[in-house]
Amino acid sequence: MADTIHCIKKTLRLMPTEAKMLAEKAKVAGMCEADYIRLLISQKPNDYPQIRKLLKDLINEINHIGINVNQIVHSHNMELYMKEDKEKLFAYMRKLNVTVQEVVVQIGD
Repeated sequence: MADTIHCIKKTLRLMPTEAKMLAEKAKVAGMCEADYIRLLISQKPNDYPQIRKLLKDLINEINHIGINVNQIVHSHNMELYMKEDKEKLFAYMRKLNVTVQEVVVQIGD
């Protein structure tokens, strides 16, 4: 029973801008500030459905690019490798880097 009651009080000092940000974010989340802080403390990746979707899309994109890279490597091993294959490989790597960078920007550092 003691685990279900908030019985410990903590004092928190914030700058005015931080307090304003906390109030705004809690309001957007539809929570009181204390509940919002509790959520931040206990969050797990499952609490971020947008991030999970972005990562799933990124993994799918990497898998698709990996299939194409494997085909190019197979052609190389069969001595059917052409200059165009090298250009495709570089294009796939650029696409992969751009996709990863987009996810990083959306998630944040």
